Amino acid sequence: MNFSQLGLSDDLVSAIDKSQYESPYPIQLETIPAILKGKDILGIAPTGSGKTAAYILPILQLYTQKDPPKGREIPVLILVPTRELAIQVEEVAKNFSNYLKKKTKTAAVYGGVSINPQMKGLSGTEILVATPGRLLDLIDKNALSLSHVKILVLDEADKVLAMGFREEVDLIL
Repeated sequence: MNFSQLGLSDDLVSAIDKSQYESPYPIQLETIPAILKGKDILGIAPTGSGKTAAYILPILQLYTQKDPPKGREIPVLILVPTRELAIQVEEVAKNFSNYLKKKTKTAAVYGGVSINPQMKGLSGTEILVATPGRLLDLIDKNALSLSHVKILVLDEADKVLAMGFREEVDLIL
């Protein structure tokens, strides 16, 4: 099976080809069609098996068909345990989005850097990749609203919880 058979748009299939993906990994075969149908997913797969693309691709497709959010009302939230993973997920989303007719605005927020530039960059963000602590900081400063979140991804949920973010995740949820 190839990516064009998973229900992805021609633009995304072209983006996938340009990114030199040859064929879908098993996690992508299972999750992409399900996400496009609005189903909840629990995916477990080894590192390097294409998990990020498995959720980013259908999310991009869903949000290229919608108007950008007003202000700082985030429709897609991706929680990650580390700054490094936040940056990586943001890069994957931006890479694929670059090939689309309608770009999807993605931002990553994480601790260890100044919060002000992150706050300023949130307006119109469709996909927010965040570490739990920084996300709560932004919420406390009224810098964004989660009341319009339609899609929530807990990437590496086991690590999020193992790193002691259980209380933060409960507050976010």
